[in-house]
Amino acid sequence: MNTGKTLFAQLMDFLPWTTFTRIVERHGGNRYVKLLACTDQFRVMAFAQLTYHESLRDIEVCLSAQAAKLYHMGFRHEIKRSTLADTNETRDWRIYSEFIQCLIVQARKLYIGDSFGIELENTAYALD
Repeated sequence: MNTGKTLFAQLMDFLPWTTFTRIVERHGGNRYVKLLACTDQFRVMAFAQLTYHESLRDIEVCLSAQAAKLYHMGFRHEIKRSTLADTNETRDWRIYSEFIQCLIVQARKLYIGDSFGIELENTAYALD
C-alpha cells in the first residue's frame, strides 16, 4: 500500500504557490470565502483538466469516488457541485490569468533552447 503523496499532489508541489497567494491577495480572491478557497478551486479545475472531466457533475462524482484520498491530493474537504458552480461564477478570472502568465514565463525559461520541429514567428499557446 502506498503511503506517500498521490501523483496529483506531487504535480501540484511544482507550482509556485507563494506567487499564487500574492496574486489572490492582490485581487481579494479569498474575501468572504467560507468553503472553497482559490487554491482549492485551482486544484479542482487542474484535476478536472488533467483527468479530462468536462462537467461539474462529472468532476464532483470523480472526486467523491476518491473521498479517502482527497486530503492527500491537497483538498481540505469534499467538493460539492453547487459550491464549485457558485465559485466559478463569482471568482475573479484575473487571478488565474495572472497565475497562468507566471507559469508561461517559467515554461519559456525551461524550454528556451529547445527545438520543437517547427519554426514559428510568435510563440503559440494552447490553453483550455
